[in-house]
Amino acid sequence: MADPMPAPQLSWPARLRFASGDFAFNLYWQSSSLFLFFYYTDVLHLAPQIAGMIYMIGSVWDGIADLLTGIWAERGRPAYARVVGYGAVPLGLAFPLLYFAPPFQGAAFVAVLLIAQFAFRSLYALVNIPYAAWSARISTDSRDRAAIAGLRMLFGTIAAVVVSLATERISLAVSGSRTSITGFLCAAGLFALVATPLLIHVAARSPQGAGGRSVAAPATPLLRGLAALATNRAFVTLCTAMACVAIAATMLSRSVLYYFTYIVRDETAGTTALALMGLAGSLFVPLWMLARHRIGSRALWLGAVALMIVGSITFALTDTGAAWRADLFLVTMQAALAAFNFVFWAMLPDTVEYGEYHGGVRIEALCFGVAELLQKVSIGAATAITGFAYSAIGYMPEVAQSTHVITGIRWIMVAAPIIGCLLSALAMAANPLRRDTHRRIVAALAGSTRPSA
Repeated sequence: MADPMPAPQLSWPARLRFASGDFAFNLYWQSSSLFLFFYYTDVLHLAPQIAGMIYMIGSVWDGIADLLTGIWAERGRPAYARVVGYGAVPLGLAFPLLYFAPPFQGAAFVAVLLIAQFAFRSLYALVNIPYAAWSARISTDSRDRAAIAGLRMLFGTIAAVVVSLATERISLAVSGSRTSITGFLCAAGLFALVATPLLIHVAARSPQGAGGRSVAAPATPLLRGLAALATNRAFVTLCTAMACVAIAATMLSRSVLYYFTYIVRDETAGTTALALMGLAGSLFVPLWMLARHRIGSRALWLGAVALMIVGSITFALTDTGAAWRADLFLVTMQAALAAFNFVFWAMLPDTVEYGEYHGGVRIEALCFGVAELLQKVSIGAATAITGFAYSAIGYMPEVAQSTHVITGIRWIMVAAPIIGCLLSALAMAANPLRRDTHRRIVAALAGSTRPSA
């Protein structure tokens, strides 16, 4: 039987406009991911285990908020663009609260930090989940989705470069110190001033899309929707693989600033390394887009696993504390992470149609909400583990570290990527979405043909 005619694709300007929203979201996300834990320990002088617990609680709540937002969006079927546009302003106002130092002591101090986490992460979920789910509605063509995922990655990694290079420099300019409370607060405020109007523009100018199902169709009951996701093998294996990578990436990224501050003994080199990681992501994403087109998503994922494991082992065997060796290692890690993130966001919308075809029910926003929940729980758990690990090896902020601590930091950086990647490879090997599987499923849902097993 002849293949069906391909669906009309989005124009490149439309793809770029929609994907630019990830630059805004990643100004927030990269700042909290790269600097907030370090800010807690080395600026607010919290014990590592306390900082890790605060971050974990906030991240777990972030995941719960993602799930609740997904449930609400699945039942209410709001216009995603409207939610993104109206939510951009309160989100921008809430972000600097993460870097606010309350004039309290003890439990009250920690409580205010947690309130700031809850406020920001609730609003982030409210805006980000509709934006992510929008990618399943804006087009059913996997080529559009892969292109948008790649462009989103590019914008996200550019935001990572901006955050890495600008945060401590803004702090230095406004306060005279690279790591001051006032400086970090001002940096967060400037990021919000850039992100807010960009999200409003994306909401106002991007295509609404249809996603293959009328938004007026009856809402799927929550329990049925969760059960459908639990039996959606494409969704479960993809999210499991990404959760393993998220834990590995989190433990690695949380250690970068500590490595450069206490082993290389050059704080500036640390932020430069973070920027290089972001730049590497930008450079490698087009390569991964081409590779996916040629070899498919699963093969690309497994290739990234091999790259990360080989890079970690090589660094473990050759590390001397030289900045250039660490930079090369981190660029290699970021190249692999860019592949993982690209494949995940390219494949996740496709699991919607896979579940619709095999389970008889289409789950959009709830799919993205649950996926984000699993990622945020993984990130929160990894941050808490990192905090307790640093406490266990005897880390103390702003003092010369012992040989035992130095060795511990090195092992945290290399062991987590190896273990996480091996587990992710096992999960991805069980994923049923092969090359062209999604295109055939879309055709079958349209009544053209049935995809081969």
